[in-house]
Amino acid sequence: CVAKWWIQVTSHPLALSQVEVYSMTVDSTVTSRFAHTVMTSKALNKANSSQEIFFEVELPKTAFITNFSMVIEGQVYVGEVKEKEKAKKQYEKAVSSGQTAGLVKASGRTMEKFSVSVNIAAKSNVTFILTYEELLQRKFGKYEIQTRVKPKLPVQDFHIVTNIYEPQGIAFVDAHANFLSNELLPLVEKTVTDKKAHISFSPTIEQQRKCPGCDATQIDGDFIIKYDVNRAETLGDIQIVNGYFVHFFAPPDLPRVPKNVVFVIDRSGSMSGRKMEQTREALLSILKELHEEDYFALIQFDSEIDSWKESLTKATKENVDEAMVFVNRISARGVTNINDAVLRGVNMLLTDRQQKRLHERSVDMIILLTDGMPNSGVSAPHLIQENVRSAIGGKMSLFCLGFGDYVDYSFLDVMSKENKGLARRIYEASDATLQLQGFYEEVSSPLLSEVDLRYPDNAVDFLTTNHFAQLFNGSEIVVAGRLKDEQLDNFMVEVFGQGYNYMCPQDWNVMYPDDEYIFGDFTERLWAYLTIQQLLEKSKSGAPDEKANATAKALDMSLLYSFVTPLTSMVVTKPETEDGTDSPLIADKLTEERNDRNSATSETNKQISNSPYLFMDGDPHFIIELPEKNDSLCFNINNRPGTIFNLVRDPKSGILVNGQVIGEKKISPNGEVKTYFWRFGIVHKTLGVRLEVSTKDISVFQDGKWVNVDLLVTKDRSLTVTLKDSVKFVILLHKVWEKHPYHRDYLGFYTLDRHLLSNSVHGLLGQFYHGIEYEVTNLRPGAVPEKPDATMYVKGHELNVTRGWQRDFRRDVKNGENVPCWFIHYNGTGLIDGDATDYIVSGLFKTV
Repeated sequence: CVAKWWIQVTSHPLALSQVEVYSMTVDSTVTSRFAHTVMTSKALNKANSSQEIFFEVELPKTAFITNFSMVIEGQVYVGEVKEKEKAKKQYEKAVSSGQTAGLVKASGRTMEKFSVSVNIAAKSNVTFILTYEELLQRKFGKYEIQTRVKPKLPVQDFHIVTNIYEPQGIAFVDAHANFLSNELLPLVEKTVTDKKAHISFSPTIEQQRKCPGCDATQIDGDFIIKYDVNRAETLGDIQIVNGYFVHFFAPPDLPRVPKNVVFVIDRSGSMSGRKMEQTREALLSILKELHEEDYFALIQFDSEIDSWKESLTKATKENVDEAMVFVNRISARGVTNINDAVLRGVNMLLTDRQQKRLHERSVDMIILLTDGMPNSGVSAPHLIQENVRSAIGGKMSLFCLGFGDYVDYSFLDVMSKENKGLARRIYEASDATLQLQGFYEEVSSPLLSEVDLRYPDNAVDFLTTNHFAQLFNGSEIVVAGRLKDEQLDNFMVEVFGQGYNYMCPQDWNVMYPDDEYIFGDFTERLWAYLTIQQLLEKSKSGAPDEKANATAKALDMSLLYSFVTPLTSMVVTKPETEDGTDSPLIADKLTEERNDRNSATSETNKQISNSPYLFMDGDPHFIIELPEKNDSLCFNINNRPGTIFNLVRDPKSGILVNGQVIGEKKISPNGEVKTYFWRFGIVHKTLGVRLEVSTKDISVFQDGKWVNVDLLVTKDRSLTVTLKDSVKFVILLHKVWEKHPYHRDYLGFYTLDRHLLSNSVHGLLGQFYHGIEYEVTNLRPGAVPEKPDATMYVKGHELNVTRGWQRDFRRDVKNGENVPCWFIHYNGTGLIDGDATDYIVSGLFKTV
């Protein structure tokens, strides 16, 4: 459970003093792992004119919003959950008339952001109330409630309150925050009894201040509560409320089951640089964690497949040491043949099973790590999924790790779930090694496989999923359903699982939670939450009619229980604006697939611009214009003269664009060394054409066959390059007085039409062709008065950015037009994938 919230004003930072946020409260009630959270913020516009005030909240991606309301001048505006398509029509009508809309946006690894704005009259109050619900997941033997707080200024009435009620009994509760000083630590109040826990944090406005009398607050970070429940000797508990039951199954003290794991590692060219370093680091740590009774194998692949050994190897110290030498030698190159690599791993496990080399009571698994799209061998995702599903035949689990933002996550997600596994995105960041290790730790200790929880047909119906491929150490299985007889006192439940001949048919401990500690019909809502989540998973794979049926059921239940899911939207009608019109606010639920810019089947996302305009010009400035956001991003790339950078690389269509920089004639008096692009190499591998464009001349090379490449030259001005059925570029020539003491002629590079490039396109420019998702908050004065700073959340990073402008020379090659943009410092670090040096290549027509 993650939450983060603040209020801001859309005007100059000094306007913050005109708006007083006088109350912020997060009130969470957790009953039997089901969390119900209400976030309330109150603000007063002290100005003599109206102010546009934003309410922004970060909540867990696994949570469903259930209500949002605003109270303005005593009038309550309540949200209504509607079918997404109906809400979309309201949204489009509002956008077409120039109105704004409230949005849910992906903003990190585990969070999504709810944002809404409203115009508040002078001397008026507004109250924002957001409610969401989720089932807490047990990982590593504990549940976690995380609240990220960034109030920006001290708040008069500030409270974080959490009440936990667990009928099984509470084993432990810990509460901490990364902003807690010695003075703030005693303010965390924690009261724990047998079944209840109360945690609160309510600093006064003076205690929040960084210094006496100043406006800076030290409340800035994560407030985290961790807890677990007592595990009964009966190996599980069933709780019944209002005719619905929930069954929690996490047997203690089961022996760990040996595993046989094949690591399938992508070493294609896009994995070069820091990604490959982090992968090697993670693998080395993971190998050290293998138990001696485990067996393992290593496969690395690009277009070719290389195995460390031809069969799985027992994880002795000697073998692990030898494997670590192999891992240290893995280097990136080539393209991506996922199909053959995974099938190699499947065949290794099947062969070793047939030849009885593996422990009879062990678990087989494959862990695939890749960062891109399949583009060698069998490359159609649906064919790879069919091949893998057919080869595995339900005999092992496949776990898929998608490294970075440009992986086809939907493809990996479906493929893993079809084969008793799961997928996880690994974010490109300094902690990617820890992300990889953390995922492995989650799945590396299977206790049971093929777990069946069976209930008497005459006692229950409308069960959630009751068959699970694995139970991992530190996790928990949850099943819910409806009772046919509400007066039922107990019933026989059978649990079967493959491990050490595990079977447990018995009467289970049935609990009836105390009415005073539960919120409403929590078991029914927990059942609905689980059912919808599982129906959404079923809607991703299977026969078309099965997917359609699952989608329809999930939609009906989402509307019935007022959950904002990927199929529904929350619609709130704002008060009339100054022009006399109402403006609907639309809150959508994102999915990991919709955040995946490269998924060919992902839905259109209003938060991710699908039609950016990209160009590079000047010394050198890279600009990403996002028309749907009415915004732009920009960054510079600085390196030694003569360096060649990859700008666009699309292995699927065979298109490559590299550019070489040149320095000025001599270093300017201020000591600044400026570089510009002066030469480009363009390759269309499929057509067999190479094009070299410099400030001096244009050269076309071909392999002896007729090609369809249109070149439109405007003398001393521009070259338009149209490559058949794919892409159109414009290269602008900037002429400088040839006797100028410092400057040289240079080139600008603009993309006019790139919609036929594939989803695997990358490069310094190419990585942004399919959009970029980001959020900018906390506008504040910068070093230069007319260039304010702000905080940008992008690709899992929190960056300091500066508002500035660059020039677009498309219409006026001499003077250009100013393009306002958010400037990302340090060679685009945090915005571009990896480091700028990762894009350096050895030649004008080279990929490495």
